[in-house]
Amino acid sequence: MTINVLLAHGKCKKNGVSNGTLYKKTFIEHFEQAPMYVAVFTFVGFAVGTIFGYLRDFMRAWGLEKRNIAAEREQQKDFVPLYQDFENFYTRNLYLRIRDNWNRPICSVPGPQFDLMERVTDDYNWTFRFTGRTIKNVINMGSYNYLGFAETDVNALKTVTIELEKYGTGVCSTRQEMGTLDKHVELEKLVAKFLGVEDAMVFGMGFATNSMNIPALVGKGCLILSDELNHTSLVLGARLSGATIRIFKHNNMQSLEKLLRDAIIYGQPRTHRAWRKIIILVEGIYSMEGSIVRLPEIVSLKKKYRAYLYLDEAHSIGAVGATGRGVVEYFGMSPDDVDVLMGTFTKSFGAAGGYIAGRKDLVDFLRTHSHSAVYATSMCPAVAEQIIRAMKCLMGLDGTAQGLQRVRQLEKNTRYFRRKLHEMGFIIYGNDDSPVVPLLLYMPGKIGAFARRMLEKNIGVVVVGFPATPITESRARFCVSAAHTREMLDMVLSALDELGDFLHLKYSRYSKSSHPELYEESRLELED
Repeated sequence: MTINVLLAHGKCKKNGVSNGTLYKKTFIEHFEQAPMYVAVFTFVGFAVGTIFGYLRDFMRAWGLEKRNIAAEREQQKDFVPLYQDFENFYTRNLYLRIRDNWNRPICSVPGPQFDLMERVTDDYNWTFRFTGRTIKNVINMGSYNYLGFAETDVNALKTVTIELEKYGTGVCSTRQEMGTLDKHVELEKLVAKFLGVEDAMVFGMGFATNSMNIPALVGKGCLILSDELNHTSLVLGARLSGATIRIFKHNNMQSLEKLLRDAIIYGQPRTHRAWRKIIILVEGIYSMEGSIVRLPEIVSLKKKYRAYLYLDEAHSIGAVGATGRGVVEYFGMSPDDVDVLMGTFTKSFGAAGGYIAGRKDLVDFLRTHSHSAVYATSMCPAVAEQIIRAMKCLMGLDGTAQGLQRVRQLEKNTRYFRRKLHEMGFIIYGNDDSPVVPLLLYMPGKIGAFARRMLEKNIGVVVVGFPATPITESRARFCVSAAHTREMLDMVLSALDELGDFLHLKYSRYSKSSHPELYEESRLELED
């Protein structure tokens, strides 16, 4: 089977694959590079900030400026310094200048709108004090509330209230001891049914679902092939496993196939023995790029080279697919094509925790060997009921079509929001169907200005910089929700249009053409 990887003219990357190949519909992603002057000014901005940072460190060392951050005691002057690495320098001299844009305390449900506790600083963000004032009805463009299940409607939460009164708030035991309740069993059966697999196991923390289960699946003598933009939980799990880790370029099938081919040909270093196991780690939707995994091609490669596939659907489950069943459904594939299905309940389901699903023998193995099952406290029963409520709504088991309506509304809102931003001239990353929408800011000085001015317009946004992104690709990350009304989105878009002109953020050179001419860049041979 042949895949044509198509790119638009210039440097605006678009991967288009027509029907009749591995893909059943057009697959378009945008990764436009900024003009050269933007990159130059971004580096200049960081250079100026670095120079002044070293100047201020010099002043602090000589007592000319008050030292607020932790430092070694005089008795430790001969020790290896704990606080003198670059990241600490960056935190001290750059991050702290704009720290007011993060960790803002919310005092309401994080639905499509929320309330904020106002705080101010008198010492340039070293400390904060609360004014006692509440900023009301801030439009929430930062929470992962994709389907709008983060809500406080009394009727919607009636079953959750009943379970809270019946079971209380905590289990106080692990799954292997006294911590498996009937609600956990009910939830696991429902998750397996929802995903179309044999069995599933749920965990109380989404991050630990990756970091504590990957070490149970692979170990020394195994090879992990990990996408370079995988989430920290996947990275930590891979490191804790003791397996050999090799990185392939983001969503790049040529890079992945080369690693697979070399692994088969050369085997393990020095001994050249065959790897005990080769497992590919990918995400459904990448939370900083807004891109969707090229699942059909990865499945084709993993079958060709007889590797295993671990798919993290933290951001994609509930958010994509005709009925919200994630990227497997989005591409029209079978759940059996993925060896380990992982996802979290912290986004689309408005709850907490995660799951591992797949074949029954896989899940039975994890029930015995998972560090999370052995040591971690079980999921709160009320949280389990919230997930059951949301999942039944998605499956139509509540007797309504509300779940399907939420999925369709999210798709409409996502496409509308992305299309408008593109038309305005912003550089945005990711897939057209991804509700995660990164808007590139680039220059460090614009991170704080962007978030502060948006809050002045009663819009809450998340801005992201190094080390969560490459140092020259600072961005604002919008998360679209089915709960957002068209009026809310239009208010946000109007504010962005005005702010984009004020801060000169409209860097795109392709905003005028919605159908750029494509040309064939390369061909990748894959087998069914």
